[in-house]
Amino acid sequence: MKATVLVTGGDRGLGLGLCAALLEAGWQVFAGQYLADWPELPALQQRFPAALNLVPLDVSRMDSIRAAAEVIRQQAGALDVLINNAGVQSETSGAGIRLPQNYDEMHRLYDVNALGALRVVEAFLPLMDAGQGKRLCFISSEAGSIGAAQRTSWFGYCMSKAALNMAVKLLFNDLRPQGYTFRLYHPGWIRSYMHGKKALEAHLEPEEAAALALPHLLGARPDEDRLALIDYEGREWPW
Repeated sequence: MKATVLVTGGDRGLGLGLCAALLEAGWQVFAGQYLADWPELPALQQRFPAALNLVPLDVSRMDSIRAAAEVIRQQAGALDVLINNAGVQSETSGAGIRLPQNYDEMHRLYDVNALGALRVVEAFLPLMDAGQGKRLCFISSEAGSIGAAQRTSWFGYCMSKAALNMAVKLLFNDLRPQGYTFRLYHPGWIRSYMHGKKALEAHLEPEEAAALALPHLLGARPDEDRLALIDYEGREWPW
């Protein structure tokens, strides 16, 4: 029986790259689909019709997450690896403090980037309990590192990623003694659509970023009892 994995935010960017790489490696992939009319994920499913399952999933809504968990429960009964990849960014986050701040947009970023991952873990934990892998992965960012912070704005995005890191630490404290392993990962600057259009000025194509990410997300670490924020070059970032 194939190992099972859920990738949230599988429509495009890193999420799509991860789905493609996992399929090539022989996994049974459940891809959280937020953009029903975005063509790349259905095209990938045509290449892997038996191994890729598209699941509607909005991580800002608990009803959507519970519905996705029920679909996967019925189709697979268990989940081995959960990759919390879904995330958003906004150009309005870049305004310095002497300019008016868009607090509604900050709430949206926090709701998706921090609370979204927490909702997903809560809803999918019974399926993870039934699985063999018990690996919880979270795509974070250097933007969430307080110790390394050099920016002077991007309040919503940076604060949401710092909140995600704290949520992962609390989950680690609770679930690591129960046999779960954790990956908290900064994937680098990816040519993704987090701003609504593809960031062509970024360093990595999604396929390149996925190839760098998977060995860390799926592999072993020498010290599973210590949570660390690791980047795509294997460097550890301060909290």
